Parts: sequence; structure tokens; C-alpha cells
Amino acid sequence: MKHNLLFFLLFTLLFAACKEVPPVITPLESGNSGQVVPRKALIEEFTGVRCVNCPAGTADILNLQSIYKERLIAVGIHAGSFSLPYSESTFDFRTEEGNNIINLLGRPLGYPSAVVNRKKFDGEINLQVGRSQWAGFLAQELATPPVIDVKLSVVYSKITRKVQVKVDLTPLQALTQPEIRLSIMLTEDKIVNVQLTPDGKQVDYVHRHNLRKMLTPYDGEIVTSLLKNGSTLTKNYSITLPDGYYDINCSIVAFAHLGGDKLEVLQAAEVKLL
Repeated sequence: MKHNLLFFLLFTLLFAACKEVPPVITPLESGNSGQVVPRKALIEEFTGVRCVNCPAGTADILNLQSIYKERLIAVGIHAGSFSLPYSESTFDFRTEEGNNIINLLGRPLGYPSAVVNRKKFDGEINLQVGRSQWAGFLAQELATPPVIDVKLSVVYSKITRKVQVKVDLTPLQALTQPEIRLSIMLTEDKIVNVQLTPDGKQVDYVHRHNLRKMLTPYDGEIVTSLLKNGSTLTKNYSITLPDGYYDINCSIVAFAHLGGDKLEVLQAAEVKLL
């Protein structure tokens, strides 16, 4: 009888230890109007058309976006040794901003690689982390209440192709960070171009959430002195959408982040042009 009881207790403990516990997400903070502000996260995926393993990384990010919806904002940055286009490539996804960003955040030790909220997590030697770590770090970040609200609105004219961007930054608490910056990116999704895959070159591969241009310097615009607790800072930007960019697939991404030694993203937002 004692042996049966002991077996039952061991089985119960083993079952409890093996049971997967989903992450608890508590990302909400009340703004000045009393409305709840959802915490959002930015994942910057470093990739290239010659990176054979990168399509698997993109698939993982798309899966995470299916879970977190608009709370997870992804930007694909083609930079580094794998980003050189092929002779048959229709597009060259490399950008001056992307080259500067990879130098700012640090080059990956291997691919696929991404930076989550530009944060160096405990136990990591740099900002770049591998795909097996993305889900856990994202859950960790989304469980942190936002300290600032980023509201983004976009007006786009199909006739002139002019994009007008308005960003409202509202501190949700007293900000003690020594330097806060604002970065604005233009991204384009669903671009068909050649990509190396485990099955060889795929000429009709669909590239996702690609960085195309920035409306601010690559390392952001300093807004520290303009931010006051309880007040909203409004910034306006504009750009004319270059020829060849499909407006229906373009988005504006805005995020407030730290400058200096720490580069952490405090809050992000994304709005499609159409």
C-alpha cells in the first residue's frame, strides 16, 4: 500500500513538472486619459538573400505575430555578409541605415539572428539572439508595463505618394532615463525576390517586413528634453514614397528607445499606409 502511495505521489510530481506553463502576459498601463496602453515589442530580424537558414527564422517570427497580433512589430534588416544580392536578384534590399544599424546593435555570431527590443538580456553577451530564444524574450518584454505611450497616425496620398507621419509621445510615469530617442522606419512587406533556401535558390520567395528607408537618423532623434510627465510631445515627418515601392504593402514603424550605452526600446507602434 505504501509503495502504491509513493508511486502515485512520484507520478503526480512528474506530471506537474512536465506540464508546459504558458507565459503570463500583463503588459498594460493606464495613460493620462485612463485608457489602457498595451505594451508592444519590436523584433529586428537580421537576414540576407544568401542566408540559407533565414527563411526558417522569418517563419518563426510570422508565427509569433499570429499569436501576439499587432503587439509584435517585426522589421527585416538585410545587412552583413549574407545580404549581397545575386545577379538575378530583382531588388537590392541593403540600405545605408541597415548597415549602420547592424554596426550599432552588433553583428550576429550566426544566422538566423534578431534583436528583441534592443535589449541585452541576462546571460547574453550581446544584443543579437538566436531563434530558439525569441519567444521567451518576447514574452518577457511584453510582460513589462510601458513607461511611455507611442501613438502613430499616417496620412498617405495615392496621387502624390506623399506620406505624412504624426507621432504623439506621452510619458506614463516620470522618466529618469538620461537619453530618449525616437526612430521612424518605412517598411515594405511581401516583396518577391530570389532567396537561398535549403532546397536551393528560390526566385519567387516572398520577403517580409523589409526595412526600406528611415525618416529619422538611423540611431534616432533625441527627444529627451522635450518629454515632460503628463504632457504629450507631437512630432511630424514626411516622405515621398519612391517609385517601385508598393504602397499597399508599406508601413510606418515608430519606436521610442534609449540612447547612449543602453538602447532598449520603450514602446513601439506600426501603421500601414493603406
